[in-house]
Amino acid sequence: MKIDPVSQTNQIAAPASLPAYQTEAVDRRTLPTTVAERLREMIIEGELAAGTRLNERTLCDRLQVSRTPLREAFRLLSADGLVRIQPNRGAQVAALSEKDIRESFEVMGALEALSGELACQRISDQEIAEIKALTFEMQACHARQDLSSYYHVNRAIHDRINAAGHNELLSQVYKNINLRLQNLRFRSNLNHDKWDKAMREHLDMADALASRDGQRLAGIMRTHLLRKCEAVLENLKHAANPPAGNP
Repeated sequence: MKIDPVSQTNQIAAPASLPAYQTEAVDRRTLPTTVAERLREMIIEGELAAGTRLNERTLCDRLQVSRTPLREAFRLLSADGLVRIQPNRGAQVAALSEKDIRESFEVMGALEALSGELACQRISDQEIAEIKALTFEMQACHARQDLSSYYHVNRAIHDRINAAGHNELLSQVYKNINLRLQNLRFRSNLNHDKWDKAMREHLDMADALASRDGQRLAGIMRTHLLRKCEAVLENLKHAANPPAGNP
């Protein structure tokens, strides 16, 4: 999916019902974890916005699966904090409050900073080369304004920096909190100026990592997450109070 970040700027509306989708088949032999991963990507990229009720019939038709694996996928996503299941009311995409968002990004910024510090101490030359290559790939996605591909590479870079710290507990906590923020991190780049700034910060990250400057990398990553948080909250405020003349 290719997104024009200019035309989509600050658009974070949460529809009350599930929109119509084109059929997108899932291999019938797959496990509910595969269905959950497909739904997770739909949530991250905004196809299923916060607050959307998950219509089982619509999703079964699109993914071409029965309700049993779909409901199990809902339970898996519920454990990750991405879906809320209410008795007799079904499932819906979880929505974070402003307080939840701010607190989550504060903690995530600290985890990213610690990941950067540890990575600079423990990363191998091969790992640095791989992250550099991914940064160049991400820069190409940015030049094409291909936000979906950019985001997938971006996510891989952050995950690899975290993994390069070689701290299993840190990676576990990082993953659990990050799952709640993927959609917000994705949509923070819908503003073109903020996307440009994020790309420049990633170039600085790669440079600090190559120099094994842990203090500098930690500072860049903490600031990077703080700006993501500010962009998200600005978008939410805009959605709640759109300028006069906007629908």
